[in-house]
Amino acid sequence: MRGGPKEPVAVILARARCRRLRQDPHVQDQRPRGSRGCAARPRCRPAPADDHGGVRVSSEPLADVPPAEELLAEGVLAKFLRYVRIDTRSDPAGQAVPTTPGQWDLSRLLAAEARAMGLVDVAVDAHGIVTATLPARGHPDPVGGVTVGLLAHVDTSPAVSGNGVRPIVHRGYAGGALHLPAGAVLEPRAHPALSEVVGHDLVTSDGSTLLGADNKAGVAEIMAAVAHLLCHPETPRARLRLAFTTDEETGRGIEFLDVDGFGADVAYTVDGGALGEISFENFDAGNYRVTVVGRSSHTGTARGQMVNALHLAGQLLAMVPAVARPETTGGRDGFVHFDAVAGNVERVELTVLLRDFDAEGLAERERWLRAACAALQAAAPGSTLAVERIGGYRNMREAVARRPGVVALAERAMRSAGVSPHVAPIRGGTDGARLSEKGLPTPNLFTGGMDFHSRTEWISVQWMAKAVDTLVELARLWAVEPA
Repeated sequence: MRGGPKEPVAVILARARCRRLRQDPHVQDQRPRGSRGCAARPRCRPAPADDHGGVRVSSEPLADVPPAEELLAEGVLAKFLRYVRIDTRSDPAGQAVPTTPGQWDLSRLLAAEARAMGLVDVAVDAHGIVTATLPARGHPDPVGGVTVGLLAHVDTSPAVSGNGVRPIVHRGYAGGALHLPAGAVLEPRAHPALSEVVGHDLVTSDGSTLLGADNKAGVAEIMAAVAHLLCHPETPRARLRLAFTTDEETGRGIEFLDVDGFGADVAYTVDGGALGEISFENFDAGNYRVTVVGRSSHTGTARGQMVNALHLAGQLLAMVPAVARPETTGGRDGFVHFDAVAGNVERVELTVLLRDFDAEGLAERERWLRAACAALQAAAPGSTLAVERIGGYRNMREAVARRPGVVALAERAMRSAGVSPHVAPIRGGTDGARLSEKGLPTPNLFTGGMDFHSRTEWISVQWMAKAVDTLVELARLWAVEPA
C-alpha cells in the first residue's frame, strides 16, 4: 500500500467515527438506535451458541477484515463508505456472471465480514452470490418459524463510472445547492427531496463518478441491522437469510440464486429510494431486438438499388409517439424506449424496451412494435424488419398479493421505527420481481438513496439509519407475530 494507512480501513473509519461522535453530542443524539452498531456496548461480542440457534464466531483470523468487535461497533455509514470504494459496475457486454471482477472483490469481502461477525452457512457461489444465515432467537420454535430473506445487490449501474469513487460526507446540510468538486451540482429545484433533509448528513461522490448507493446502501443497511441484532440478543428475531446478488443492473445475476436452496418463506429487497418507500408493484417488461436488413449499393449507382437500413431504423424511431417515451411519462404510465442502435446501410440492430404496469398494456405495445416494423417492411421492398424478444420480467403484484402479510408487517416495522410508509410503484424492476415470479414474494424497501445512476446520486445518513431500524424491527415482528 503506497503511502496509505497500515491498518484496515474499517478500523480507521470506526475509530474516527467514535472520536467524532464523542466530540459532537448533537450528532450522537441524532442517531437512531439502528445506526449505532454496538456503540453503547463497546466490548460487545456475538452471543455464544445455545439451544436456540445462537451464533458462533469463527476462530480463524481473516486477513484484511476488521475483527468482529470493529464490525459490530461501527455504524451503517462506516460500512457504506468502505463498500462504495470498490468499483462494482456491471457490464452488459460481459459473458460470465458476475460480469466484472470488482463484484467478486466486494462479494468476497462481505463473506469474510459475515464470517467474522459470526453468521453461519456463509457461502459465495460460482456467480459471486453471497448467502448467509442469522439463526432465530427468542422464538418458541426457532427451527419451524418463518425464515425471512433480506437481499441487496453488489453491482452498480454501467451508465456512469464507478471507478475511484471518492465519497464525501456533508455534515448538517444547510439547504441550497451542493457544489461537488468535479463540477456537478445538486440543486433543490432538480432534487426536491433535498428540502426534506435539511440538517441531515448527506453523502455524495465528488461528482466525477456515481456514488453507488444503488445498491451498496442496501448492503450496508442489512449488515448494520445484523450487527445490531447480534449485539442485542435480548431482541427476538426470526431466522434471517441474507443474499448479496450480482449483476442486478443487467438482470442476469438473480437467475443463478437457487430459490429453494435459499430457504426463505418471504423476502425483501432493500433497493428502494426515499424514506418510507415500499414497493410491491413494478413494470411488466419486455426487451426486444429489432433487426433491420437492407441492401447496400455503390452510392453512384444506388438509384433503384439501395435499401438503406439506417433510414428505415430512423423512421422506426420517429414513429414512437412523443407522449410514450420515458422522458415524457411518469407515475403509472408505460413507455417505448429505444435503448441502443448499431449498424450500417446493410444491417442495423436496435434494442427496444417496452414497459407497462399491466400485462395487456405490455402486449399492446408489442403489437404496436411489430405492426410498425411490418408497415416499414411493406413500404420498402427488399428490406426485412424482424422483432425478437430477448428478455424481460413480470410485475410482482400478483405474487406478493398472495401473502399480504409481507407488506403489512413491513409497514408496521416502519411505523415502529418512526417512519411513515408510502407505497410507490417501481418504474423499473428489481431482483424481487424475478423472485416473486419464482414463488418467493419479495417487495422492495427504501434505502434512503436518491438520484441513482448519476454523478449527483446522494443519500441521507439519517434515512439510512431509519432503514436499519426498520430491518431490525421487521426481524422482531416476524419472530413474535408472523403473518
